[in-house]
Amino acid sequence: MNRTAYLVILCILFSLRTIGQGLKINEQGYFEKPGLNITVFSDIYPDGHQTGVTIIQHGNRVAANGDLRLEASPGQWSPVPKGGHIKIDEDNQRITQRLWYPDSSKNRTGFNPILYPDLTFAYEVEVKALEGNSFQVAVHLDEALPEEWIGKVHFNFELFPGDLFGKSWLMDQQTGQFPIQPNGPIIEQNDTNISLPMAKGQRLTVAPESDLQRIRFQSQSGILQLRDGRSNHNNGWFIINEAVPSGTTQNAIVWIITPNTVEDWVYQPVIQVSQLGYHPDQEKRAVIELDKRSTAPQTARLYRIGQEGKSLVKEVNPENWGEFLRYQYRIFDFSEIKEAGLYTVQFGAQETHAFQISKELYDRNIWQPVLEYYLPVQMCHMRVNEKYRVWHDYCHLDDARMAPVNTNHFDGYIQETSTLTEYKSGEIVPALNQGGWHDAGDYDLRVESQIGTIRNLAWMIEEFGINYDATMVDPYNQLVEIHQPDGKSDALQQIEHGLHSVLAGYRSLGRLYRGIICPTLRQYVMLGDASAMTDNLFYDPALAKGDRTARNSSLSDDRWVFTEENPRRELHVISGLAAASRVLAGYNDDLATESLVAAEALYDLIPDDTSLATAKSIALSELILSTGKRKYIDELLTLQPQIVKNIEKCGWAIGRVMDQANDRKFRKAIDGAVQTYHNQLKTAQKADSPYGVPYTPNIWGAGWSIQRFGVEQYFFYKGWPEICTPDFTLNSLNFVLGVHPGINTSSFASGVGSKSVTVAYGVNRADWSFIPGGVASGTALIRPDLPELKVWPFFWQQTEYVMGGGSTDYMFLVLAVQDILKN
Repeated sequence: MNRTAYLVILCILFSLRTIGQGLKINEQGYFEKPGLNITVFSDIYPDGHQTGVTIIQHGNRVAANGDLRLEASPGQWSPVPKGGHIKIDEDNQRITQRLWYPDSSKNRTGFNPILYPDLTFAYEVEVKALEGNSFQVAVHLDEALPEEWIGKVHFNFELFPGDLFGKSWLMDQQTGQFPIQPNGPIIEQNDTNISLPMAKGQRLTVAPESDLQRIRFQSQSGILQLRDGRSNHNNGWFIINEAVPSGTTQNAIVWIITPNTVEDWVYQPVIQVSQLGYHPDQEKRAVIELDKRSTAPQTARLYRIGQEGKSLVKEVNPENWGEFLRYQYRIFDFSEIKEAGLYTVQFGAQETHAFQISKELYDRNIWQPVLEYYLPVQMCHMRVNEKYRVWHDYCHLDDARMAPVNTNHFDGYIQETSTLTEYKSGEIVPALNQGGWHDAGDYDLRVESQIGTIRNLAWMIEEFGINYDATMVDPYNQLVEIHQPDGKSDALQQIEHGLHSVLAGYRSLGRLYRGIICPTLRQYVMLGDASAMTDNLFYDPALAKGDRTARNSSLSDDRWVFTEENPRRELHVISGLAAASRVLAGYNDDLATESLVAAEALYDLIPDDTSLATAKSIALSELILSTGKRKYIDELLTLQPQIVKNIEKCGWAIGRVMDQANDRKFRKAIDGAVQTYHNQLKTAQKADSPYGVPYTPNIWGAGWSIQRFGVEQYFFYKGWPEICTPDFTLNSLNFVLGVHPGINTSSFASGVGSKSVTVAYGVNRADWSFIPGGVASGTALIRPDLPELKVWPFFWQQTEYVMGGGSTDYMFLVLAVQDILKN
């Protein structure tokens, strides 16, 4: 064989080897090769930077939202396309997504209305695998864009900033670094102030110095621009984009993208244990997450840590659980270890943080931060101090004006054709400038959030007898001092504070409010001290027309109060008011009486509708516990068919009043339904996931729903100890405290455990900070199979705090586990 023929054969073999190792569409419908995944519109959540063409490099999502946008640097409230049919062509290794503008489900309507311009067009985004790590992205328009939109519509690809700070970039012959903070100069472009592009060119290499992060973007259709999307939106990412040129349709945009991969890269084992530890008598299972390709057997070891270091306690090959999402799992059970002390788990080269085994594990610094920090910090209409620190000053003392009718506001607030009250739109509704908690990472007061917090606190007082005092609450001077006891139960004071808002609304409006929220988006997206949202002055038209120097509120900064017809939500409030009335008796009898009177009056107005049976049964259970009235018991008995049918939704509440019902037929039917439900749960527990709870990941983190599940399972267990198991409650708490999927095993409860979420979506998120006792939504799903919990303050779907569940569900869960293990 001559040298030329030899070289030809060698090139062919190399080419075949390269193609064989290249990207291939897998069974989940995305491109895959070791160390690299390319998903194509697996998610449709552009508001949360979670859609379009997405790059997952070495197990880490590094770029997303590859799609056409109507702005060079869009934000959360910018127009987004509607996704249609997706076509997967395995023969040609090609995935194509059809999309169009506008999305009629969001255009000036829906939960968060978006104002779309007068522009209608459709297009396809086509992604196809090339040799090696490369893939091509092409955009095909049905018709050329109108000339007035040339230079405005861009194909954008967003780079996650958190992993790039301090890293370099190369754009043709230009070089630079990704800055921690967004910088100028700022220019006006298409009526928007954005930063000047960091660079322009045809070939961009991101993080060229890092083998794990290097990606090359090359345009075959125009000029790339590298932008910092944070200059006009705090939650923006770095953006690579290219404007759609004039007159083009097919191949209007064509990019070749080549992420680097490290040869033989495998996902390193992740050992998931509680960030806190374990009580001696509870099950102790370390969940070990492995690359699906991992075959080498590994030994798991448990070490006890003493004065002289570590000593081996247990060594076994962990049990093979199977596959879940994109990983395989093994279980290391060390439940038999009960000796108090500090321990770590080791698997291969990986080792966990030190955790405790202790009977006093749940006694201090676990649920208390919710009462000591989170609830006080969220209190509205107050000044909140912590020694030298002011969490926020007096806020929203000018609440509230009646919302305009025919208003489809943002964040789900809708005022229909009537205010449903004597107040006209724009009129001040008196006495709403008191009580309540800011709902989440924003500053509205939702009635379900208020009452959910009240009810949870009332349950904890009843079930666990909490009587904890670390905070001074002065409602008359509207002042809070954290870590300054005042001789009163913090939980009871917080219940009072919540009721001051809910009942004030009921007194003034003659009905419940739906919620109180700022009137403008500029206020809504505000980050920082709550006192900066309004001037705390009621607007007075007389002053506005008279003395221009008089202090007078701006009409536009006063929050709006919304009302609604929503029997299901009213039933939720009824249950919370009834629960509060019981624990306030003997502490604040007037408020206790008013709560119960309001609960009963509201219940009398609930329509006779079988679709409300589940919510009714929960409200009736609380009314029975508060009043013992026969009429409520009799009505509950009539709901037996609906309760049996929906036992998983309301059975937990029914168990609390089975003795009061005292009906043999009813008990038999409910007992049978509970038995069937828990048999199903036990089956799902073994099959769904390795975490011991029924768990179906979604875009939004599952932590809150799993916490709520754990709370309800506690009541099932208390009501039917011979049928139900406490394991679900214990496993739910472990999930929140770190036994959950993905590489980030942080406790979702900020400030609790060895490692917790300390960059969170709270009101102080712009400072990359957290509120102790706030509980994040937790690990989310990047569809179809990547669990993700990034260190990033602007992912509400991963790290947001909320009222009405969130933190107080977590607090209840800890107390429930403590109660179970002590009994």
